[in-house]
Amino acid sequence: MTAPRLICGSAGALALGSLAVTLWTGVDERGVALAFGLLIAVGELTRPQARNSVRAIGTSMTGARAREAAPIGAAGALSYALLGEVAGRPAQHGAAQVVTVVLAASLLGSVPHIWQGRGPTLDHLARRVLTVGFAAVCFQPLYSRGVFETLDGPAYALLVLTLLVLTELCDAVLAAVLAHSRTRWPFGPLLRDELRGLLGIGSAVCATGAVMALAVAVAGLWALPVFCLPLLLTQLSLRRYAAVRATYRQTIASLARSTEVAGYTPAGHARRVATLSLAVGRDLGLSGAELTVLEYAALMHDIGQLSLVDPVPAGATAGLPPAEQQRIALLGGAVVRQTGVDAAVAVVVERQADPYREQPLAARIVRAVNAYEEKARDAGPGGPLTALEELRLGTAGNYAPEVVESLARVLSRDCLTLPLPG
Repeated sequence: MTAPRLICGSAGALALGSLAVTLWTGVDERGVALAFGLLIAVGELTRPQARNSVRAIGTSMTGARAREAAPIGAAGALSYALLGEVAGRPAQHGAAQVVTVVLAASLLGSVPHIWQGRGPTLDHLARRVLTVGFAAVCFQPLYSRGVFETLDGPAYALLVLTLLVLTELCDAVLAAVLAHSRTRWPFGPLLRDELRGLLGIGSAVCATGAVMALAVAVAGLWALPVFCLPLLLTQLSLRRYAAVRATYRQTIASLARSTEVAGYTPAGHARRVATLSLAVGRDLGLSGAELTVLEYAALMHDIGQLSLVDPVPAGATAGLPPAEQQRIALLGGAVVRQTGVDAAVAVVVERQADPYREQPLAARIVRAVNAYEEKARDAGPGGPLTALEELRLGTAGNYAPEVVESLARVLSRDCLTLPLPG
């Protein structure tokens, strides 16, 4: 059984079991359940279109992306799972009711996203059910038995925060496992990106969940709208930042197309190089921020040709003398620096023609993938296999062996070309 099926199956079994128990015993404190359910549903309803780790090759993962698509819903669900008192009186709900309310509210808030085909909703719901179930099972039975009665205020708050952190860590592992199973990208870098995201929006979710649970215990349900307001503002800021980054990437993509519009390179060349470079970068374990630099550099790797008086035939720079390749690369780096793009992108563009032992990994990737794309394009029906073999023969001095082998794995795994020779 694959990991997604196992995770979704476990979440489904937990949800069905919780629903059966809740239907048998009834819903306790319906007003509290309704208040938290509305908060979770609103959080799900206002989440942006899902853009998590499982994405098509050709888009980059950035450190700025929110690992939690619905932070308000997540904070509300976790605070309900760790709710011990309401306005000074003990709460009566159990772990099964927590899972049932969270699932029902999440489904209700996800209806517009499901209707508009915004996935991956199933993975998102499975993670939500399992993580909330973990928190509720760890807290509710022990609290109802009076295990935490001896803890004073600070110790109890620290306990709640610790459980929240453990829950978010479990969610990060689940997200990385699902992404690895769906895409076959290396698990380590995916988990590292999820943990980095946990330090951002994840820490805000944990803090807000803990504060809401403690505040409702003292002040009642009126604390919910008050203490979720900062997280709402954070979510709005993240959405605006994501929109700015999307516009920024579109601007770079448009600038990269200038060589195609001017007739220096074939149509779609920069996009194909960027797509394949990202796949190789993921296979080699680059982080989200490194992938962003790699994507921008791959899109703009040919921009130095705009400074040439005589265009290179078909824009194929891989067959030029090394000195000419380096000259074009330096011209491209100078253009990139004038656009205001991150200096790291300009460095990759400038050094893409250097000897590979002196290049940063991103430059090695751009050089090998650009050469592959040019050779495969010009070699006829058997071009992909011929181009890959030429790159392998050139690993003695022109192309990094680890990058060429990664490229071969990506092409074979993602069926981007014919089966590789044995």
